[in-house]
Parts: sequence; C-alpha cells; structure tokens
Amino acid sequence: MPTPVGDQALPPSSQPHQHRQVAESFGVDPRRYDRARPSYPPALVERILSTVPGPDVLDVGCGTGIEARQFRAAGATVLGVDPDERMAAYARSTGVDVEVATFEDWDPSGREFDAVVAGQSWHWVDPVVGAAKAARVLRPGGRLAVFAHVFAAPPAVSGAFAEAFARVAPDSPFAAAAASSAGRSALETYRAGFVTFADGMRRAGGFAEPEQWSFEWEQSYTRDQWLDHLPTTGALTRLPADALARVLDAVGTAVDGIGGGFTLPYTTLAATAVRRAG
Repeated sequence: MPTPVGDQALPPSSQPHQHRQVAESFGVDPRRYDRARPSYPPALVERILSTVPGPDVLDVGCGTGIEARQFRAAGATVLGVDPDERMAAYARSTGVDVEVATFEDWDPSGREFDAVVAGQSWHWVDPVVGAAKAARVLRPGGRLAVFAHVFAAPPAVSGAFAEAFARVAPDSPFAAAAASSAGRSALETYRAGFVTFADGMRRAGGFAEPEQWSFEWEQSYTRDQWLDHLPTTGALTRLPADALARVLDAVGTAVDGIGGGFTLPYTTLAATAVRRAG
C-alpha cells in the first residue's frame, strides 16, 4: 500500500465518505493529533487568500484547527465545521470558532464566505453534495479549495507497517485498499482521488473549471516523532491498544534499523475552483 497510514487510503471507488466510523474516529486523542500532524505549506494558504474577494473562510472538517490557525495568522476570519465534538472542543481551546456537524448537514443560516477550504478532510464529504453546498455558501468569485498531504515512509518502514497491520487487522478496509492500490505510487493513488474531487465540482455546477495545484516540501522525523504521528492516522485510530502496540513496536524497530529517523518528502495536492457569478 503506497500510503498505508494516509487518511485517504480508502480508494475512491469505496466511497470513503460513507465510512462514518472511521471519519469520526480522529478525536480519540485530539492533543496528539494537533501535536503530530503537519501544517500546510504557507504558499498554499497565501495562494488561496490572494485569489478570493474577502477574508471570510469556512474550514470544512477543521479538526483541531491546524489549517484554521494558519489562515487566521494570514489575516482571515475563520469558521470551522467538524462532526466530532472532541476535535471541535480542542480547536475552540486554541481560539478557533467551530460548529459541530457534518458539512452535508450543517446549517449556514444565510451566511456567506469568500473561501471554503478542507484540509485532509474532503474525502469524508460526498464530493458532489459537498461541492454543491460550497457553491451555495460562497460569494461570487469565492473559491473552494480542498487539499491533502501525500507521503510514503521509507520502504523498510512502510513495509514493516504493512506487515504488522495485515497481521493485526486483516479485515480492515485499509487492508483492502492496500490490495487495490498495489503497484501504484502514493502520488498516483492520491491524484486519482483528486480527479474525483474535481469531477464533483464540475457535477455540482456553479464553478469555473477546476484547477489542480501541487506543493513540494519535506519534514524530518525521529523514531519517537513518527510513532507519535502514526496513531493519528485513519488506519490506526480504531485499533485496540494491544494491536496498536504491536504495530508501533514493529515500525519502531524498522526506524531504528535505518538510523533512528528519516526525512520524509511531502507533496500537498489541491483541487480548487472559483464560484461563478450568477
């Protein structure tokens, strides 16, 4: 599996937004999530805000507020929407205004925004219904921008993870996704998902032709930092403690075997479209 711990590891054909138990499992440890998850490239935030008519941003699936705080620091006014009260409570503790609901069920109460963004969360939203709702709450010239990180740990580390995960959770939908994506790179797997997102924007109507953006960067991890990150990912959030410990032990041994750390190349992909006037 190219991205065995990615939140979009479920293939597009599996309708990941229907896996509500996984989608709403990330709040099991919001403090760890906020600490271990990477932020987004400043160039992405700047590009979005420089191409919208005003500062009002709606953050869909805001989680603990990682990207919301980045947009606020860049001068935006941000409202978050998230289905998990635990994540919302943590985001509020950092100063982010959050309402609890799935985006499909959220009531905008007549409010409008200059940008609707979704970081690492749009795969949990119906791609057509969500885009149509975004079009309804966006001002003319506003932008829908959905984005996510693509990464693949070094082969020794990802291999140890895949083997351990298959042993402890052979019936997981993530294991099935691993089989379906065999032979594809992480970037190929995720690009397929972003084609689905862009098609959802086209089918929803109200948008100009979607664009695809890409940002390259990297981040270094020690053994402990990587093991802190892993339990925040969709494949592991619902594992029993003993199974999680077995996976982390196997991965930790693999990281030790390559020197105790590594530098991970990241690509942050975005699918984005501008709300047409009228």
